[in-house]
Amino acid sequence: MRRGAITRKAVLEAIAEHEQLGREAFLSTYGFGEARSYVLVHEGREYDSKAIAGVAHKWDQGRALAASEFSGGRDHAAAWLKRLGFQVKAVKNPDWARDEIILACHLVMTNGWKGLDAQDSRVIELSALLQLLPIHADADRNETFRNANGVARKTFDIATRHPDYRGKPTKGGALDVEVLHEFLARPDQMTEVARLIREGISTGELQDLTQTGEEELDDEFSAPEGRLLLRRHRARERNKGLRKKKIESVLQRGGTLACEACGFDFEEVYGERGAGYVECHHVVPLHEAGEGKTKLSDLALVCANCHRMIHRRAPWPTPTALRAAIEGRRASQPRGVALVQQRGKTPERLTTPEGQR
Repeated sequence: MRRGAITRKAVLEAIAEHEQLGREAFLSTYGFGEARSYVLVHEGREYDSKAIAGVAHKWDQGRALAASEFSGGRDHAAAWLKRLGFQVKAVKNPDWARDEIILACHLVMTNGWKGLDAQDSRVIELSALLQLLPIHADADRNETFRNANGVARKTFDIATRHPDYRGKPTKGGALDVEVLHEFLARPDQMTEVARLIREGISTGELQDLTQTGEEELDDEFSAPEGRLLLRRHRARERNKGLRKKKIESVLQRGGTLACEACGFDFEEVYGERGAGYVECHHVVPLHEAGEGKTKLSDLALVCANCHRMIHRRAPWPTPTALRAAIEGRRASQPRGVALVQQRGKTPERLTTPEGQR
């Protein structure tokens, strides 16, 4: 299924055929099952998105696509239809994100580690807050998204996984247990995380931090504090004005733009192309980086590789800790390998006899 292979007109033709045959006959004729992830909404009626897109292909390309020919995952057909201007909505709501569970877990903690009913005013308030979090796209939400019933059920998922609970736990997930144990291990820090998320939503700061193409890089990053505070953290690291000031302050003191973790210097390796380039890492932990102004001392200069390694797994090491780990590994390696790592040269160049270079 190549991008742009169907048109809006073809989709409307497929919808008309659906209306003529009826849903059961339409799906049976073309070998599709009922939609499990997304449905197309047109003139107040819902249609199985993948089946409609597959049959629309017939009207444009001469043959209908089989269900197995959609290779882009569960949202492939939905993405096509949305690009053509159609409304698409989720059949079921997305899984709870860490940020959402943090807020729910904090509520359970303040309630003595007991679940709450859907009629509780605190549950109703949290439901309204969760609907403001810019984590899940509108198309991934249905009419029951994070409603009071769903929030109340999540509080019991958390409460029944508490170590002191003696009954049968509700369904819940592994992430519920993970966040619960983080609250038990460091309640003050996680309470501050919940406060920062709430504050960021109420002020609009976290809502304004929309995802960009670069945001996809964060898929491999790990932060117990959740994606929203991580997104704010990354936004501060990408602040061009702060980065420029940090670089200027280092150079004015006679320093170089070498990575504070591994010592890599872009200009030394790449020459003029690398001159003046280095990345900034915000070293203040997410749960401490509130609304205060970022100071230059909060920033460390690191290369792209070390920056990614710092963010890859929580808890994040400081550049100093990462440098110690690098140096420890170098010290444990044979001398030739250590020289390769330190100088950025290939083993062949280091070991080839002079006369054969």
